[in-house]
Amino acid sequence: MEKLDLRKQLKHLYQPSAKAVELVEVPAFNFVMVDGTIRNGESVGDSPAFVEALNALYGISYTLKFMSKLRKDNPIDYSVMALEGLWWVKSDDFDFRRKEDWLFTAMIMQPEHISEEMFREGLAQLNKKKPGPANAGLRLASFEEGLSVQVMHIGPYATEPATVERMKEYMHANHLERNGKHHEIYMGDPRRAQPDKLKTVLRQPVRRTA
Repeated sequence: MEKLDLRKQLKHLYQPSAKAVELVEVPAFNFVMVDGTIRNGESVGDSPAFVEALNALYGISYTLKFMSKLRKDNPIDYSVMALEGLWWVKSDDFDFRRKEDWLFTAMIMQPEHISEEMFREGLAQLNKKKPGPANAGLRLASFEEGLSVQVMHIGPYATEPATVERMKEYMHANHLERNGKHHEIYMGDPRRAQPDKLKTVLRQPVRRTA
């Protein structure tokens, strides 16, 4: 049986340095995605919409993994990738301290061999075994960020603004400007890791201004 290790293959995108902000080119990858809203006044951890989105995402991702591993022809095993999130607000100026609804797309990367047909079959299985309100919003789609600035943030989510400021300073110094949604990749599990040891990749698509 073939085994894929996407985290190892894509180490430059999923294990960047925490010491220095860097510029990378992010190609197109396939993701299972679901959209939602965290209402003003809710925290991410207690938002029903976010919890439902995660249940749906992990449910379909593990369903697809086992479908791939157990299929008769060309079985392929792989580890489920990290949870990722795109974040924005209607005013289009995302700020952790802004008092308005946060919009999100929660997503998990899928290997290239996961087809639309497999996704539809997996979704049907998920709806039978673990029906949930967010299942209907699941989709398989290609997502390409292109030129991006990224860095590993180590520590509590509450201290991310300081790391975001480092990214902004790098962008200003290198004649770059924001060109897409704020992107976070959650390499640590807040349910198990100490807050000061959490690892989160922060990424921002950019374009050159000069």
